[in-house]
Amino acid sequence: QVQLIESGGGLVQAGDSLRLSCSASGRALISDAMGWFRQAPGKEREFVAAINWIGSETGYADSVKGRFTISRDNLKNTAYLQMNSLKVEDTAVYYCAASRFSDLQVESKPYHYWGQGTQVTVSS
Repeated sequence: QVQLIESGGGLVQAGDSLRLSCSASGRALISDAMGWFRQAPGKEREFVAAINWIGSETGYADSVKGRFTISRDNLKNTAYLQMNSLKVEDTAVYYCAASRFSDLQVESKPYHYWGQGTQVTVSS
């Protein structure tokens, strides 16, 4: 059984930075693409960022492009989301996920393991 545990969320002010981490246990996720999604109150879950199994390809939602950076450390079985220049509209619960596939996945359907989420709140 694979478990994904997110950490690093919190309350920050607009313009601040946060780094989210997603640690996996149960098995190595070296062959799995990883992704970050978020869900704001009253809204559907949306794609934020994704990375392929080796970290050579990344993809971002237009709303975070240039501000967020996804990365992974396969030796540590951990994925990261560096979030800079945070905006109020970035407020959401952020989820990490592991895909069934190795290549970059920007849709939620290929992801079969999900974390419990970490709250990010950005105040003005």
